[in-house]
Amino acid sequence: MVRRVNKWIVGLRDAPLVGKLVREGLTVVTYTGRRSGRTISTPVGYRRKGDVVEIRVMMPDAKVWWRNFDGEGGPLTLELDGTEKTGHATSHRDDKGRVTVRVQL
Repeated sequence: MVRRVNKWIVGLRDAPLVGKLVREGLTVVTYTGRRSGRTISTPVGYRRKGDVVEIRVMMPDAKVWWRNFDGEGGPLTLELDGTEKTGHATSHRDDKGRVTVRVQL
């Protein structure tokens, strides 16, 4: 079910009427899993300020992808402005349990 929803959401990025609006706050991150070694892509909401992209992980305890960027973090690729950008991502959990992944492009 999750894969179908993600595929539908990613498809909205190319939709004629709403695509531009969706692309402003939605990107696809691609990374290599630390344990599995597999390449994984998933859509996420983001905010960008210059060369820093901030991804707030919704329901972090139900997701595991962000844990690939604990500690010293690791590389990932994002689709921004119609191109792929690479960066170094680190995840942080605050005292309220919220998780943010920060990417330095």
